[in-house]
Amino acid sequence: MAIRISSRNARFQQLQTLLTNRNKRHRAAEFIVQGVRPITMAVEHGWEIHSLLYDAERHLSQWARGVLAAHPQVEHVKMAPDLLAELAEKDEAELLAVVGMRPDTLDRIETGPDFLGVVFDRPTQPGNIGAIVRSADAFGADGVITTGHAADAYDPKAVRATTGSFFATPVVRAPSSAEVMAWVGERRAAGLPIVVVATDEHGDADVSAFDLTQPVLLLVGSETGGLTRAWLDAADVTLSIPMTGSASSLNAANAATVVLYEARRQRLANG
Repeated sequence: MAIRISSRNARFQQLQTLLTNRNKRHRAAEFIVQGVRPITMAVEHGWEIHSLLYDAERHLSQWARGVLAAHPQVEHVKMAPDLLAELAEKDEAELLAVVGMRPDTLDRIETGPDFLGVVFDRPTQPGNIGAIVRSADAFGADGVITTGHAADAYDPKAVRATTGSFFATPVVRAPSSAEVMAWVGERRAAGLPIVVVATDEHGDADVSAFDLTQPVLLLVGSETGGLTRAWLDAADVTLSIPMTGSASSLNAANAATVVLYEARRQRLANG
């Protein structure tokens, strides 16, 4: 089905809310994806495409034509260039995708002997969620969980910051530590000895001195408040990252990246 949007009509306003209104985005259970790599990754990893929006006056690239041709059953929306640019938040976009959300169930995250997962507690910046998801994908983590009152992982800034990794790495929201630890408890009861690892500048051990080859759930605290007391109590160990210079700490995304890299390094060295 093909439609045309040449004015800021009701359909355009509906699309705009997917960018700007978190509640309406989740009520619709869909979000807008921008960029060649993110859209390509969404398609490759089997995410449900609801609509494809494209510039009605532009000669489309072979890539864009290929995406449209591969999805003849979804809504194709020809848009005035200025309206498409408004949704894309940049002028050079030729194609956007409206993609269906996946359920917030922890069972989307695979667990096994090599399990490596990340909890980001109460993140305030969508871009930091995106940065952690990107690092999680790069270093072989199985998924990222956000907990508490948090920024939205489906926010365009978060999705864009992942550069496509959002579609390869499960990202799940959980209300609090209680739900996540119940999930961890089920895995432990089934024989998977997950170790819950927190990061803190006053940690019990240096990150490089701790065995990260075992199943690990890494806890990363809010950029402003760190980890909640509930999460600190749930942690089996607290690790610190050795630092020099005048910086007192790393931001959440950088700290997570360092530990994820160290876990990957140890696992490769362990064969």
